[in-house]
Amino acid sequence: MTFDLAQAVAVLERTPRVLREFLAGLPVPWLQATEGPDTWSPSDVVAHLIGGEETDWIVRARIILAKGPDRRFARFDRIGTISRLKGRPLPELLERFTDLRRQNLAELATWRLTSEQLRLTGEHPEFGQVTLEQLLATWVVHDLGHLAQVARVMARQYRADVGPWQAYLPVLTR
Repeated sequence: MTFDLAQAVAVLERTPRVLREFLAGLPVPWLQATEGPDTWSPSDVVAHLIGGEETDWIVRARIILAKGPDRRFARFDRIGTISRLKGRPLPELLERFTDLRRQNLAELATWRLTSEQLRLTGEHPEFGQVTLEQLLATWVVHDLGHLAQVARVMARQYRADVGPWQAYLPVLTR
């Protein structure tokens, strides 16, 4: 499959609903579980996704589309939003993420991007020149990676409890 904006948006618009259905109403131990020190809980992942909505994807896309002389992206603080939102109730985090994602996708839709615009470039602080298409594709994969992370973190809470079935549950060992 090659990048298709409509297909990308189809995933991006579902992420908040998937997280809400998966996490809302669960007991706190599920939401705060981690894989050990310096790893993220499901609540931390939602906070991190909020940070991306606030300062990463659309902000960087605007820089690219502005076609200004300085197309450098600011560094993304992967953990800053997690620290800032630590202890906030999950329903509040999910609502904030949903609202921000809705706003960002609405703005993206107004751009009516062409294939020429998708080839425009910005300057990533680590990777150098990147295209708008790469940025948007990364947004989708980033979402999917964090959805998988949430499932993995939760599954590993029962690692010792599944007994011999662990051999058939790669989510516990990969």
